[in-house]
Amino acid sequence: MKDVSFGQFYPVQSFLHRMDARLKILFLIAYIVAIFLASNFYGLAACAFVLIVATIASRVPLGKVLRSLRGILFLVLFTAVLNLFFYVGDQVYWPGPAVYHWWIFRITQGGIIFSLFLVLRLILLVLCSSLLTYTTTPVDLTDGIESLLTPLKWIRFPVHELALIMSIALRFIPILMDETERIKNAQKARGADFETGGPIKKIKAIVPILIPLLLSAFRRADELGDAMEARCYTGSKNRTKYKKHRFGWRDLVGFFVGAALITGVVLLRVYLGAPL
Repeated sequence: MKDVSFGQFYPVQSFLHRMDARLKILFLIAYIVAIFLASNFYGLAACAFVLIVATIASRVPLGKVLRSLRGILFLVLFTAVLNLFFYVGDQVYWPGPAVYHWWIFRITQGGIIFSLFLVLRLILLVLCSSLLTYTTTPVDLTDGIESLLTPLKWIRFPVHELALIMSIALRFIPILMDETERIKNAQKARGADFETGGPIKKIKAIVPILIPLLLSAFRRADELGDAMEARCYTGSKNRTKYKKHRFGWRDLVGFFVGAALITGVVLLRVYLGAPL
């Protein structure tokens, strides 16, 4: 649970922390678009360079950012193995000569390159997303999303309610993490064993944690609802904001960096093509 970086904020004064949350969200979208537009390792190298510069500008420890990969390590390895053994190639990535062949498993040069390319793409995607939550408080993040979705109010879409739900959900992530740790320690004190045994036994050992955790989550949600009603919360009607979002010169720099990244990746895609 401690490896979950989404929703965690790293409090420090940095270039990225002072940027407007709306611009950071737009930059993340542009970065994801650039990652999926990249068709060769040169494009991924450009994305990685921008991510390294952003990490340095955020003053978040590199080890803390890399720790967010531990939560998806199994997914990365699983997808890499599947593509490594069963990749057949297409009009962009050609299979190439077989490096190893046994039964239905066939490892090709194209499969190795494609698997590596996919792993790097997933790593960059997760690291950039975790960097956003490290440099933006949950309140600023949801306020930025609400501001960006303001045009949807014209079609009577409940933008404020959606932003409120996201804010509460993000706020509950660290609370539930601490609650899980307390329940786990309490179960260990009662003799529960979560470390030994096979997969089936470990799954069964999670049940004494999940049930108290669900009860605690429902209890907290009920208490939060009562507190909001006691404070006469009525939704977005006639509601003002204490903190106003304003774009500054840092946001202008971020905008040009995002535009330059997408432009560079598109040019690399057009002139250099696929990695094979």
